[in-house]
Amino acid sequence: MDKVLVCDDDKEIVDAIDIYLSREGIEVYKAYNGKEALEILENEDIQLVLMDIMMPIMDGIEATKIIREKSTLPIILLSAKSEESDKINGLDIGADDYITKPFNAGELVARVKSNLRRYTSLGGQKDENASIIKIGGLTINDENKQIFVDGEFVRLTPIEYNILLFLAKNKGNVFSSPQIYEHIWNEKPIDAENTVAVHIRHIREKIEINPREPQYLKVVWGVGYKIEGDL
Repeated sequence: MDKVLVCDDDKEIVDAIDIYLSREGIEVYKAYNGKEALEILENEDIQLVLMDIMMPIMDGIEATKIIREKSTLPIILLSAKSEESDKINGLDIGADDYITKPFNAGELVARVKSNLRRYTSLGGQKDENASIIKIGGLTINDENKQIFVDGEFVRLTPIEYNILLFLAKNKGNVFSSPQIYEHIWNEKPIDAENTVAVHIRHIREKIEINPREPQYLKVVWGVGYKIEGDL
């Protein structure tokens, strides 16, 4: 059974999410501030975190930053519309996605299940039809979901891995932010430009020697992104 940690200082919201996810066979752990969330993560095998931004004692931004230092598990931020800058900041420090309050129950469940599938696919499950993609010094082993750059292992989050894999499989082709978003998130683009740009920057920081002069992951100004490099 998948285990999801829900962290929000509004008990009614936490209880409502518990009901939605429990109906889908997902076990829910509850926390009401970032400090409580970190304590649960230390003791439980959690597969995904739903994290509110504005909370007492420790807010969601700080908690997300600490979690990302140790783990690549999916983090979905819960935010009010007035917290636009906080959402971008959250993505910038490692959150995978965000849901704006008030949210639709069906959308929330779909986002959680989609992120869980991506995370599970990086957990070592093997695909007999998977292949190894090599582009210059970049190696993507899609059988064990690992990335290497010049022989050195690189740790990516599930979202980052899937973006890189998608572009690598379509080497040389340019994709706009909405196209990337729709393919990776499997839904209508929501704030695609900012969301994709943040993840692209994270990928560059991890796979490029000089992220400002990328060798592999390049931008085509006004159009989108592509992977380049010799096979």
